[in-house]
Amino acid sequence: MTSSAQPGPPRRLPVPAPAPARRRDRHGRGLRGPLLPPILPAWRTRAERFDELVTSAADDLARDWPQIARIQFAVEEVPPSDPAPWERGAVLGRGFAAEPRAGLPARVVVYRRPVASRAADEEELADLVRRVVVEQVALMLGRRPEEIDPDIP
Repeated sequence: MTSSAQPGPPRRLPVPAPAPARRRDRHGRGLRGPLLPPILPAWRTRAERFDELVTSAADDLARDWPQIARIQFAVEEVPPSDPAPWERGAVLGRGFAAEPRAGLPARVVVYRRPVASRAADEEELADLVRRVVVEQVALMLGRRPEEIDPDIP
């Protein structure tokens, strides 16, 4: 006998549900926590600590010089490979004038790697970051660095 029934769509087999994700729980000690808790200084990265140094230096200067509040501060890893003709040696920071037509405020950029490579420890790094910020702000305001921060030698 021949069957006159039309073949239907192919039958699909049920797909088994994926097994629950296995977490490593060796020796019944439970899940592991973070390697470093947030209360330790090493929890933040070097770049985050550098950003905080730049921010704190700018905030300290803004207390005495309200004009600094209009300047944006940024951190980049390294300077661009094409230095300006007047720049000699390694560039530690740059100041950019405001561009009102483009809607850009005045900006100071500090380059993290050249600055960090010249410091032996955290204290020297903080001093160098402050010096770079003061020098760039002084150039932006048309003043000498000693006027902006008398503590800078």
